[in-house]
Amino acid sequence: MPCWKSALLERLRQCAALLALLWGASLAQAQTVADLQQLRADRVGTEVLVSATVAFELPAVVEDALLKGVPLFFMLESDLLQDRWYWYDKRVSGVQRQLRLAYQPLTRRWRVNATGAAGGDAAQGLALSQNFDTLAEAMATIKQVARWKVAELAESEPTSKYRVEFRFRLDLGQLPRPFQIGTIGQSEWDIHASGRVVLRPEATK
Repeated sequence: MPCWKSALLERLRQCAALLALLWGASLAQAQTVADLQQLRADRVGTEVLVSATVAFELPAVVEDALLKGVPLFFMLESDLLQDRWYWYDKRVSGVQRQLRLAYQPLTRRWRVNATGAAGGDAAQGLALSQNFDTLAEAMATIKQVARWKVAELAESEPTSKYRVEFRFRLDLGQLPRPFQIGTIGQSEWDIHASGRVVLRPEATK
């Protein structure tokens, strides 16, 4: 094989390795945008309540979109699974909560709307709205999940073991189409966190 072909192949291999390295670094950055802290699940009577804190800062490009009138939608999702040694774990329930964050230019205030997208919240007719003077105050509400009812269990199974899986993410599918296209490959928009916690019988209150 001529030397120039060998040199060209080697150059292509180096470029491919560099692209793979950059892609891996991009993924690593995207996965560390949000940090799930203090995740816990408690059984109070027949109810399963989840509390969590999600730590992250809005990137400048995301905050700029908010100031231009683009609302953001954050999705909270939780699944309750029952431990079964003889088969796959049984999915007992799954719920969602949607948090809409928007800036109101006329009043220069921030508004958070919470609605039940599916499951328990929707069944309870959850629809809450709050206004805030600053973005920091609005984000503090979004980052803090307090005693969210994710399931209701029968009292006849007090010894069963359950696992709660929790997910938090910025729902890019709710953005206007031009923004959806513009966020492709932009790790700043990939805000998400997830975790799981075991609800043991001894945690029952």
